[in-house]
Parts: sequence; structure tokens; C-alpha cells
Amino acid sequence: MTTLEIAMPDSVFAALRRAPREVAREMRIAAAIHWYQQASISMERAAEVADMGRAEFLSELARRRVDVFCVDFDDLEQELRGE
Repeated sequence: MTTLEIAMPDSVFAALRRAPREVAREMRIAAAIHWYQQASISMERAAEVADMGRAEFLSELARRRVDVFCVDFDDLEQELRGE
């Protein structure tokens, strides 16, 4: 596993009222959700990025009211037309 170091202003932790470890975890989850929604990574890979099991990641998506299935309506329309 590769370690990534990100510098954050101390004021961020105070504003969020969270410890650096909590912010780091939140950033991993947010990145995983973002990349999953953009269809850049699979759900399995997103769960791995978030350091969660697949079921836990699905629960996190539901808790945040994030659509589990990301559908590109143009692609769907083409598929329905048989193109």
C-alpha cells in the first residue's frame, strides 16, 4: 500500500471539530464515493479505498443518500434503442 501525505491547515480540524485521523478517514470515504459516482472505479475498489467491506460501503452510500447505481441516461437510451 502506498502512503500519501497531505498538508492541512490546523484550522480545518478545529472547524470540523475532528481529529486528524477522523478527517483522513472522511477524506478516504469522500474520495471513494466521488470516484465511484464518476464511474472511475468499481464499487469493490471504492470500498477498498474507503477501507470498508462492500456491505459497509453500501450502508455508507445509503446513509449519505448516494445512488448505488450510477446510470448515464444517454448510454441507457442508446442501449434501449439497440445501438
